[in-house]
Amino acid sequence: MTAQNSATLPTSIAVESSARRFGRGGQGGRGVGRGGLGGRATGGTALAMLGVVAFSLTFPATAWGLESFGPWSFVAVRSVLAALIAGVFLLAGRVPLPAREHWAGLAVVAAGVVVGFPLLTTLALTTSTTSHAAVVVGLLPLTTATLSALRTGARPSRRFWGAAVAGAAIVLGFTLGQSGGALSAGDGFLFGALLVCAAGYTEGGRLARVLPGWQVIGWALVLCLPLSLAGSALGLAYEPVHLTGHGLAGLLWAAVGSTFLGLYVWYRGMAEIGAPRASQLQLAQPLLTLVWSVALLGEHLSPAAPAAACAVLVCIAVTQRA
Repeated sequence: MTAQNSATLPTSIAVESSARRFGRGGQGGRGVGRGGLGGRATGGTALAMLGVVAFSLTFPATAWGLESFGPWSFVAVRSVLAALIAGVFLLAGRVPLPAREHWAGLAVVAAGVVVGFPLLTTLALTTSTTSHAAVVVGLLPLTTATLSALRTGARPSRRFWGAAVAGAAIVLGFTLGQSGGALSAGDGFLFGALLVCAAGYTEGGRLARVLPGWQVIGWALVLCLPLSLAGSALGLAYEPVHLTGHGLAGLLWAAVGSTFLGLYVWYRGMAEIGAPRASQLQLAQPLLTLVWSVALLGEHLSPAAPAAACAVLVCIAVTQRA
């Protein structure tokens, strides 16, 4: 992570390729130059997919964390822990403060993925199961691609949009089927989380073109540290704490795995392959979450899961080639 210069150059080249591919009618982006852009696209896809795997464990980890903490204290403490880790890396790398023009974007990232999404989904999980909460993740790729197109001016092809909408519909139908098709009291939190997270992903992907991905999430976490410390003090004072092994494991994964490491590889991968394409990899996230829900939480999984997984993988393959 400290090799800042070596990480920055290939990122900018890959993003330029993605911009040509998505922003100019899908032309260009062939492997040219030293090492080939195709290899960088493959590496970016692998990094983004690692982020998806990390994110897929967030809801089960949160469900574990809620065994020990209240929703407000859980979100605040996980943010503090992640910010401390990020601060150590920033100090160790002697990373200078971002330029003034980047702070507004970092504030959007902080509001969306550091505060908004964790808080709203944690509040939703106090009344919803993890399988039902996975609905929001099923709609997130389409929302992210839409906001990214509006924010950056990218123009994915019709085939891309068709596959993205089809994938979102498959995931939404499958996860609603898992929850009996009923809307829970936490759906308002979930749809709010959907919007703020998509905005945070879009702005973070844009910033990752000019800053290493770990610095984007690192500075966003540090920016929220005063708010997180105040929230931790209030939450721990007013919400009961009953420490368990599951609760601590869930807190640590949410802080280290999902909030810092997951977002680091996600933004790095997004910078290399573009926000629209990276966002569609998240179509696999709800299905992975359902697998973890069965393995870790003992929730029951429908026999339709393999068919849905195969259909979603086809949609992902189409978006990656569109």
